[in-house]
Amino acid sequence: MTGMELLAGVLTGLLLGLMGSGGSIVTLPALIYLGGVDVKPAMAMTFGIVAITAAFAAFEHGRKGRVRLQVATVFGVTGMAGTYLGARAGVWLPDTLQMIMFASIMLLAAWRMFAGQQLRPITAGLPAVPGNTAPRLPPVVLHGITVGIFTGMVGVGGGFLIVPALVLLSGMSIRDAVGTSLAVVTLKSVAGFAGYVGEVEIDYGMMLGFSLTAIIGSFAGAVLSSRIPCDRLKAVFGMFLVFMAGAILFDSSSEIIQAGEG
Repeated sequence: MTGMELLAGVLTGLLLGLMGSGGSIVTLPALIYLGGVDVKPAMAMTFGIVAITAAFAAFEHGRKGRVRLQVATVFGVTGMAGTYLGARAGVWLPDTLQMIMFASIMLLAAWRMFAGQQLRPITAGLPAVPGNTAPRLPPVVLHGITVGIFTGMVGVGGGFLIVPALVLLSGMSIRDAVGTSLAVVTLKSVAGFAGYVGEVEIDYGMMLGFSLTAIIGSFAGAVLSSRIPCDRLKAVFGMFLVFMAGAILFDSSSEIIQAGEG
């Protein structure tokens, strides 16, 4: 692995451990543009890397009592079903379309980062709900399946959508939502990886190496999550997402134009 790939691996884990999301959004471009991996194998490897890394990060948060197992199970099972279906569909989608969808998710994630302020505006005005309140099942099932299908198509765990859903539908604190999100992302990423296995060629050596560096970052992120506010980091990460999404859209549009001229 190159120095840039190692840095991307650490950043992947750091974001997952710190915010419960963002790992896939760093991993996929790194594998494609730094590692030279084709789009579909990169998506499969991204699911595998995020599954391994998020599992370690979830364990670290769980030791601190920040993972609500009942809620994670409900979100995770429905999310796994949707993600597996999305990954199976993603095998047949054109690479360019998948990258455009991926860039769109990056822009949505950037908006969430800028608007988030640790999700306080989202929950403002809502009645106080205890952190162990059972989630409302119909919205959870709908969220898990629909978001799972979409994110499964483009190789992301969807943590940036899971965290606000956990806060809104379960009334838990942002800290618990991050830890619980990591458990859900782990389950969804396993399902997404399973959807690609046997359909694309996977470099397991690169996937393992990337995962090991990401695990180191995830432990650092889990420690930092209880010590520093996330607002400033979210703003910087949001700007990074906008830049990367723009680059991907430019690259994809160039491919479309070249294909049309050919």
